[in-house]
Amino acid sequence: MAVKVLGPVTDRQQWLVSGKALAFLEALHQQFDAQRQHLLTRRQETQLRLNRGGSLNFLPETESVRHDGTWQVDPIPEDLMDRRVEITGPTDAKMVINALNSGARVFMADFEDASSPTWENLLEGQANLAQAIDGTLHYTTDAGKEYQLKPNRAVLVVRPRGWHLPEAHVLVDSRPLAGALFDFGMYLFHNHARLQRHGTGPYFYLPKLESYAEAHLWNAVFDYAEQALGMEPGTIKATVLIETITAALQMEEILYVLRRHIVGLNAGRWDYLFSIIKRFREHPDAVLPDRAQVTMEVPFMRAYAELLVDTCHKRGAHAIGGMAAFIPSRRDPEVNRLALSRVRDDKRREAEQGFDGTWVAHPDLVETAQAAFDDVLGPNPHQKHRRNRTTPPQAAALLRFEVPGGAVTEAGVRNNLAVSLQYLTAWLKGQGAVGLYNLMEDAATAEIARAQLYQWRYHRVTLTDGRLVTGPLLDQWLDAAAQDLAGSREAAVARDILRAAILDDQFLEFITEPAYRALIDRSVISTPQGRQMNG
Repeated sequence: MAVKVLGPVTDRQQWLVSGKALAFLEALHQQFDAQRQHLLTRRQETQLRLNRGGSLNFLPETESVRHDGTWQVDPIPEDLMDRRVEITGPTDAKMVINALNSGARVFMADFEDASSPTWENLLEGQANLAQAIDGTLHYTTDAGKEYQLKPNRAVLVVRPRGWHLPEAHVLVDSRPLAGALFDFGMYLFHNHARLQRHGTGPYFYLPKLESYAEAHLWNAVFDYAEQALGMEPGTIKATVLIETITAALQMEEILYVLRRHIVGLNAGRWDYLFSIIKRFREHPDAVLPDRAQVTMEVPFMRAYAELLVDTCHKRGAHAIGGMAAFIPSRRDPEVNRLALSRVRDDKRREAEQGFDGTWVAHPDLVETAQAAFDDVLGPNPHQKHRRNRTTPPQAAALLRFEVPGGAVTEAGVRNNLAVSLQYLTAWLKGQGAVGLYNLMEDAATAEIARAQLYQWRYHRVTLTDGRLVTGPLLDQWLDAAAQDLAGSREAAVARDILRAAILDDQFLEFITEPAYRALIDRSVISTPQGRQMNG
């Protein structure tokens, strides 16, 4: 076997890296990595075309798929029919228990944006999920407080990493395995039979897709994995996050190529805005104001949400809304009152817009979000009968990036610097979901925040006080933001990564790529304690 596992494996984790599991991962790599690499190259080709003044639109070559009104996605499993509230978070034991016990209908266990991909986090997360499926997972704090699973739990859905990230701890023929294939393959191999015994199935959230071709690759992975593991065709089910501008113009095609496996689409707000900035970074008409001002009510975001709802309902799929990231305060009732009012209004808007469910980041928000959807759905599990459009959608509605009254402020710049820096520092310490300023932030927040800083500097945006956003100004304010974190090695590395991301001429595709290299540089791979294990 040409697989090498780098890094320590504890006795509790040893079963995860069995010879058969590694052979399955190797087969996935051999079968699909070349196509993955090809699709990543195509992303850069799209970027070059847009940099040269190209535009986006619905694809003329797939017009027949969009105009064919006869096809639908395959039937949705019973336990995924009602998804009115979904909670998301990383895969540590305490979070998994609290999320599954939260009263939400679905828990998205996240190996992607809400997780720092340390080797320990990944293996412990896989072990935690297997125990959670069996109902045996428990956790005791240092103070002796115990956490145990309740009988009635949320349905488990797993989000693997995006196609772009490697898993440096697993090599196949001396090349890193794709992080997506590691997360997916490990979970499916060890749990497909376990899930069936418990009356559910292997369900996934797919992030960061840029095209229907990338969805087609996932479809091929699903079909291959089902056959290799002796599963019934169509057992694997997935929800796709529409969090890139290119994917937003290919939603029907994504549903079509995944129609045997897909159950819905999700509107991922921060990553979607990050994608707009990234792909149109050289276009002055795509410069966005402070991110707090780019709400789901601005015209191009509302068009995106309405198109997602209509597309899903046209094809029999669920439409899942965006995140409520507020963390309730234990000390300030007034902060909670105002924030919960905003959450309530936001979830009511989603429900009235036709969404079938929504996301929250904290268990204390489940009741508020559910009440908003209960008011609209009543006893019905969804509202897939609901359609918003009577005329065909126009791509221009999604591509006219106007924010009425929008502006860039000093407060917005400083907040982006502080949040990016604090988040990256925590990420390098192994924490992927970070509470900052009463919000639960993940990698998507760091991405849009640093992308805005780059965009504002590149276009020399004028602040509301008349100053220009320049490299020296950002450098000065970054140093000020870093003072509060002085003394931490991770903070120093985070500052260097962030400085390069916002000041270099070359736009960084994902800030988690250099951050992951920094994470690996100090990991067991580069120390004498790290060991290799031949499969």
